[in-house]
Amino acid sequence: MRLMASIEHCMVSFALCTPEGVPLGSTAQVRMRRAPGWSDTRPLVALARRAWALELTVLRLIDAVKNEGVWHLRYGAEADSASAVRAVALAPADPGDFVDEQLRQPWARPGGPARQLEWAIEALATAGVPLTGEPEQVRSWNLSSLWRLPHARGAAWLKAVPSFFAHEGAVLEGLRGFDVPRLLDRTDGICLLDEIPGEDLYGAGGAVAMRMIDLLVGIQRATAADEAFAAVRGLLPDWRLPALAAGAAHTLESSAEDLTAAERRAIERLIDGLDAGAGRLEDCGLPDGLVHGDFHPGNVRGTPARMTLLDWGDSGMGHPLLDVAAFTERMPEADAEPVIDHWLAAWQDAVPGSDPARALMLIGPVAALRQAVIYQGFLDRIEPDEHVYHARDPSEWLRRTAMAVEQASGSH
Repeated sequence: MRLMASIEHCMVSFALCTPEGVPLGSTAQVRMRRAPGWSDTRPLVALARRAWALELTVLRLIDAVKNEGVWHLRYGAEADSASAVRAVALAPADPGDFVDEQLRQPWARPGGPARQLEWAIEALATAGVPLTGEPEQVRSWNLSSLWRLPHARGAAWLKAVPSFFAHEGAVLEGLRGFDVPRLLDRTDGICLLDEIPGEDLYGAGGAVAMRMIDLLVGIQRATAADEAFAAVRGLLPDWRLPALAAGAAHTLESSAEDLTAAERRAIERLIDGLDAGAGRLEDCGLPDGLVHGDFHPGNVRGTPARMTLLDWGDSGMGHPLLDVAAFTERMPEADAEPVIDHWLAAWQDAVPGSDPARALMLIGPVAALRQAVIYQGFLDRIEPDEHVYHARDPSEWLRRTAMAVEQASGSH
């Protein structure tokens, strides 16, 4: 999932606690001239070192309030040293900042990151690869925690995800041998991954984007009828059209006040027709199978010559062309058109006699509806403080769904 866009200027403060969860107080606000996404912890840790000589582990975003065009961000964080904290002028602690919340992720609780790191460090040591430096926190938010662990052979990455993404480890295990992250170990929603050289390939287009598509389609074709992958398929969310109906109705009800009456009617027609739509889609000849779920160039890492497809926590079972929408969402139309043509040709070659072009036309409104259902699912299963990351997404994707329904109706 894409994170909150970068912002030019914001004010940041930290509510501090001990690793045992004892509140210590809150820092003053400090201006950040250029802040990255709200879940990116590297610049936040660097800010705490620079401003107060504090070593912090960021737990979660507590508040994000926009005032006169400027975001004021307040994070909960563990302080590594109580003595260092005593040298900082702190405002009194807010008693509510560290009261536990039922839906809070394990890594967002005091002591949680340390427990996950302990497991990862022990796993590396057992494999004969001890650390050569301090672990570096990279990300913390409601959908993942990410740490880089340097060792003599390079680095490993500790990735923790919520329960609704916990199938990622099993997917990576089932995809050994494909160009996906190499799994070193896993347990209960936590993966230890080998480092991938290169960079995240945001903004890729043209021939590079087409090679990304070939990578995904190759994985989907190979796993569609693979008996060895059957157990993994059983762990995945079901995004086939009939299975979407209940979640879609709940999502529509939750965002009904944000939509016009015409938009609601269009979405209701789509939901009511999902069973019949599944039959029309099946007639196009493409098999249901593994869907990445968040396939876009930024989730491909490496170089144009050697690419690795990341972030399989969003994956599910459904129509393979569900992945087209996210990949082309931010491409200029002139760039997207040849990419889509390549995609359709790849499936035409894979399944002779199929009709990928018609399938894509039919799946368009459903793909937007699935996005709305996914984001509503996040809101239903994450703590209220972090709703700010996703609060607008269900209604935005429902509006896109209604637009796609109307466009599809006009094309008949």
